[in-house]
Amino acid sequence: MTAVSRHDDAAGHERDAGQERDAGQERPGRRPRRHRARLVVTALSAAVGLLAVAACGSDSDTASGTPAATPQGDTPATITFLSYNYGTPGLGGTGTQALLDAFAKAHPKITVKPQGVAVKDVLTRLRTDTAAGDPPDVAQIGWSKMAEAVDALPITPVQKVAGSEWESATAGISKSILSAVSTNGVVAAMPFTMSIPVMYYNADLFRAAGLDPQHPPTTLADVKAAALKIKATGKQGVYISVVDSGKSDYLTQSVVNSNGGSLVDKNGGVTLDKQPAVEALATIADLTASGAQPGVKAEAALAAFTKGDLGMFVTSTALLASAQKAAAGKFELRTAGLPSFGTKPARPTYSGAGLAVLAKDPAKQRAAWEFIKFLTSDEGFEIITSKIGYLPLRQSVATKLAGTPIVKLLEPALDQLDTVTPYTSFRGAKANQAVVVLQDEGVEPIVLRGADPQATLSKAAEKIRALSS
Repeated sequence: MTAVSRHDDAAGHERDAGQERDAGQERPGRRPRRHRARLVVTALSAAVGLLAVAACGSDSDTASGTPAATPQGDTPATITFLSYNYGTPGLGGTGTQALLDAFAKAHPKITVKPQGVAVKDVLTRLRTDTAAGDPPDVAQIGWSKMAEAVDALPITPVQKVAGSEWESATAGISKSILSAVSTNGVVAAMPFTMSIPVMYYNADLFRAAGLDPQHPPTTLADVKAAALKIKATGKQGVYISVVDSGKSDYLTQSVVNSNGGSLVDKNGGVTLDKQPAVEALATIADLTASGAQPGVKAEAALAAFTKGDLGMFVTSTALLASAQKAAAGKFELRTAGLPSFGTKPARPTYSGAGLAVLAKDPAKQRAAWEFIKFLTSDEGFEIITSKIGYLPLRQSVATKLAGTPIVKLLEPALDQLDTVTPYTSFRGAKANQAVVVLQDEGVEPIVLRGADPQATLSKAAEKIRALSS
């Protein structure tokens, strides 16, 4: 299925770009609209259950420090918040600022001092600040880095910080989601942001290339064919952003999983050098070699797409609000699901982050909890979804936003939740280092520089096995 973007016409009136059917008419094969909002969280809950302990990693005791007393309301306090969204250009940064502003209005006695950090540097920054005795009180940590963070950092489980408020504060967030991010029955980091891959595409470039935007390609073979047609018009064809500057491997996992492979097996053994994984990355590399995909990093591809110079862009739904804004008045933005390998089902993997508490002072812990509680409230998740593009983790927010332009654009990705696969971590305290090896020494050379897929992944796998031992 596809979704289309609403954008303003020359007169400033909102219109449905490319929609020809009556407003109340459902598309063939679609679930009735009244069920889709409920399905967003229902399917998400089941899928995130697969994320399980892989997101948080270790079975070690994560209850570092002394649990705070039951929160007793606002008292004057100042806390620090490390966030990789804060201060970034685009709507990730402005959405985070909107969260901070809303919290300041609701809790004037609590001052939050935000600290920006590049997503790839989160763990390094946290280790450095902790060693210096000055860790942030609250940190946004990506799920791909959470296993190592829980092992290495003095995180006080957010559930223990919340005390008796935990049950009431998390009512409305799926129990499956909460159990998926718990260790020994205790939630270490509060689920905050979650996204899945989606294919953004420029319907205007499709038409110029003689393609039908009502029927975007659904397989990688068809994506390649469509991309080459777009390239023949003088524009770039497609970009599948497995080369991630944030050193996250969620899209690499999505591609490998979709070809029937995995990065690790059920026992934690490294399998990224096995045939399905090798073939998966070879297929993406072929897009580059054929000219269907530019041999650039994700930032350059994103810039090309937002300028209207790239036909298709496969990346996280977290960029959705920014893509909407960039496309407004320039081109018709549509979305489709993650492309598949032939008849094999696409198996997307989640990315996103949790909120972890590193504060030790009881007063700062109470303030940190009030902050986290607000960010993951109905008001917080409404901002997160509508202003950034992350999935709403509360049923009430999904219901409220159903039918809005941004949720309509999320629908193709949400339709693939039935085939989602878990995010899996490499074993050991150096799990994030292993991801960096995979991305820098495996994925990037293969996809952007034409390195031999089997030899390159075999070498990377051996290095990762050594890190995991």
